[in-house]
Amino acid sequence: MIDSPTSRLGGLIAGLRQRGWVEGVNFRLELRSSFGPPDRLKAAIQELLALQPDVILTGSTIETAAVLAATKTIPIVFATANDPVGNGFVESLAHPGGNVTGFTSSTAEMGGKWLQLIREAVPDIARVGILFNPATTPRGGRFFLDSIEQEAAESGVSAVAAPVNAVADIDDAVRRFSEPPKAAMIALVDSFLVVNRQAVIAAADKYRVPTIYPFHYFMDAGGLMSYGPTLEVRSADYVDLILRGTKAGDLPVQSPRKYELLINRTVARTLGLTIPFTLLARADEIRE
Repeated sequence: MIDSPTSRLGGLIAGLRQRGWVEGVNFRLELRSSFGPPDRLKAAIQELLALQPDVILTGSTIETAAVLAATKTIPIVFATANDPVGNGFVESLAHPGGNVTGFTSSTAEMGGKWLQLIREAVPDIARVGILFNPATTPRGGRFFLDSIEQEAAESGVSAVAAPVNAVADIDDAVRRFSEPPKAAMIALVDSFLVVNRQAVIAAADKYRVPTIYPFHYFMDAGGLMSYGPTLEVRSADYVDLILRGTKAGDLPVQSPRKYELLINRTVARTLGLTIPFTLLARADEIRE
């Protein structure tokens, strides 16, 4: 089960080819989509299990949880997952055990880094709001909140959770941070926020609340700044090893190798911000 972006699928096929695996010659690739109602995911899993595959590749935390609940024997590689230890996928990152391994998309320490960066962009904030949906972010938000709260305490900023449960909640959650004392916001790693990023960014623009995001997807939709892992297609490494006989549980879960900082200077000007040169100099990409 692989999510839809052609780049990820293309990267997987190219990576396998480099390692000697040619589709239709010495391996067969079966694609199933999990998009749609919950029954679609369940049906896709059952279809794959009936084929008795040598390895299953999943594209999200939700898919991994569902596949792992259905099989404890077929090797599973997650292309990306949040908090695999907290979600019960693996015993530890170094020694997963069981039949699953893969690649994480973030670490808990990211929370503190987001706060450091947004404070550099807006140094006079007294509060920071943390936007997330408890149902779709790792550990209901606690995965990142601990490091945010620690950094906030050290820097004298008040950290205020801003949980949302529906799209209709987003506007009011952001509006609260447009009022004194001066505030900025952090959007957590959260599939709900990714899907509804247009609504999040529209509210941040409407209420002129500087916000930092975890992925470049938000920048593509008009966000101010983002800091997150550089997206790499690395799944072929582990799929290859498993096809050659390595046990999934013996392969350590790998964290991102590189992070990137993106800043949109046009959005900053719209918000009345002058981004410090010291921050711009560290940006991997500056958008105008």
